[in-house]
Amino acid sequence: MRYIVFLAALVVALSACRKKPDPVPPTTIDHGGVSGDGHLKVEFNNQVGDQPLQLNSGVYVNEAGDTFSVSIYKYYISNIRLWRADSTYFDEPGSYHLVNEAQGDSKSFILHDVPVGDYVRVSYLIGVDSARNVSGAQSGALDPANAMFWDWNTGYIMAKLEGTSPQSGAAAKEIVYHAGGFSGSYSVLRWVSLSLPQPARVQQGRTPEIHLVSDVLEWFKAPMTVDFATRFHVTNPGKDASQMASNYSDMFHVDHVVN
Repeated sequence: MRYIVFLAALVVALSACRKKPDPVPPTTIDHGGVSGDGHLKVEFNNQVGDQPLQLNSGVYVNEAGDTFSVSIYKYYISNIRLWRADSTYFDEPGSYHLVNEAQGDSKSFILHDVPVGDYVRVSYLIGVDSARNVSGAQSGALDPANAMFWDWNTGYIMAKLEGTSPQSGAAAKEIVYHAGGFSGSYSVLRWVSLSLPQPARVQQGRTPEIHLVSDVLEWFKAPMTVDFATRFHVTNPGKDASQMASNYSDMFHVDHVVN
């Protein structure tokens, strides 16, 4: 009898010591670019609060009560990932896009060879990842000719906003914000993850659309309120650029999905 009790206790002890299985990490969707894959369109609409952004002509008011207009508005979107509800995901290959308000065709693009299925979330990087910042001369969206590149030490300007304000402390009343710096404690790289209000259903023969909104006002509020009298130029990597990036990191939201 004592022997039976001892064996039972031993089994319980061994069970308690057995290592629990590690959680299964998210995995890419294995599709291999098969012919059954589909496409998905991503479109950006730039606004200032609930108003459409109108370069040079629109007049807006920031969180500090300063009025301003915008002449240049650009930002990089890269490393786009589409998520399914089961945490599997699709990564767009070569995922680098420059959204430029002055170029209408830059504000939408197609993701190709997306595996058929329902996608419930999209994530991406605002900016250009560190690997591409140190990879030498680039082409396409990453071409230095796009006026979004400093040099091989400081890398790309991840987001750029220029304009004017009567309250600006600059002699010419300009406001200039170039957010750059891809390494160290003052990196401006910021990740965005957005849940979709309804799944984007990728099917053969149909291209769903994800419509995103970028709000310029988010550049100038929370966690740092920007007043143009004292903070009218941010044009170098460092603390100011990083604070600006923390402001605009939440400038995106999903407007709607079209299936």
